Amino acid sequence: MRLLAFSDIHRDLNAVGALADLARDADLLVGAGDFATKRNGLQPVIDAIAAIGRPAVLVHGNGESEDELRQACRGYDNLCVRHGGSVELDGVTFFGLGAAVPQTPFGSWSVDLSEREAARLLAACPPDAVLVTHSPPLGHCDRASSGSPHGSSAILACVERTRPRLVLCGHIHDSWGETSRLGPTEICNLGPAGRLIELPSGPDA
Repeated sequence: MRLLAFSDIHRDLNAVGALADLARDADLLVGAGDFATKRNGLQPVIDAIAAIGRPAVLVHGNGESEDELRQACRGYDNLCVRHGGSVELDGVTFFGLGAAVPQTPFGSWSVDLSEREAARLLAACPPDAVLVTHSPPLGHCDRASSGSPHGSSAILACVERTRPRLVLCGHIHDSWGETSRLGPTEICNLGPAGRLIELPSGPDA
């Protein structure tokens, strides 16, 4: 299975157009949140992603809510939204967690979760899944321009516990394109340029 994974489109339809070109070589799209900007401009981005014509697994970011993303995806059979739950595609389990974790200083528009709330939702994550989160795990692909880490301790604990085959995230713009490793798990902060990833179809593949 070949994934085209991306995050943080932030209303940029040109970025979606570039992803459409890359998607010719992809079996599945994975979007790690922030399709909108401050809760605005979501629908045109989702329409453009749906028009690529590939199945997609999406989580919301802090720029849109889960309900807003689900509403935008209504009517598109190729788009699957996951938050605190999983879906199996071609023998691979994808588990999603949206929103910013931990809570941000951005104000009322930002869709955030506390570490405790995130840990409760992540308790359902099975071993060996592809973990799709908007926020990165603490200490991995999570440093802002100041050098301070802004990742999630709850997501880090989930990675340590479940040993995902891959973690796909975004949120921290200064770390776009970075990768890290925790044990056997590769962690990718994606950004809007996206990344093509070759993934075995099952745990024994």
